[in-house]
Amino acid sequence: MKILIDTSIWSLALRRSGALSMKDQSLVYELTELIGEVRVAMIGPIRQELLSGITIKSQFDALKEKLLAFEDIPLTREDYERAAEFYNTCRKSGIQGSQIDFLICAVAAGREIPIFTTDNDFLLYAKYLAISLHHPANKTS
Repeated sequence: MKILIDTSIWSLALRRSGALSMKDQSLVYELTELIGEVRVAMIGPIRQELLSGITIKSQFDALKEKLLAFEDIPLTREDYERAAEFYNTCRKSGIQGSQIDFLICAVAAGREIPIFTTDNDFLLYAKYLAISLHHPANKTS
């Protein structure tokens, strides 16, 4: 089964420098495992988030090149309509979120694939939306 990897997970593996906590190391390990198993799902808006803000051209180009390994799930009109519906559902319940977060939820729900994220907003969304979250198994290195 494919897993939709959110920007927060990619950022741990690709952008952050310095020592990672044990928890973050295990999340990066899980991402590495999913990549090796060819289970990673990507959408264009996540790709855009990852590449945005990288002002050094060589770093931008290097990351863009690495991300070419991951094919984007094509987005459809239904994905955008579902995202708007999800936004409205959550908003009615007092839950705020970004347009990209709701698009991620819509794509995941429409294709029945879990979302791998560290963003706690998705825990809130999951209370109101038909999404599932990927929880890595406890593995030892």
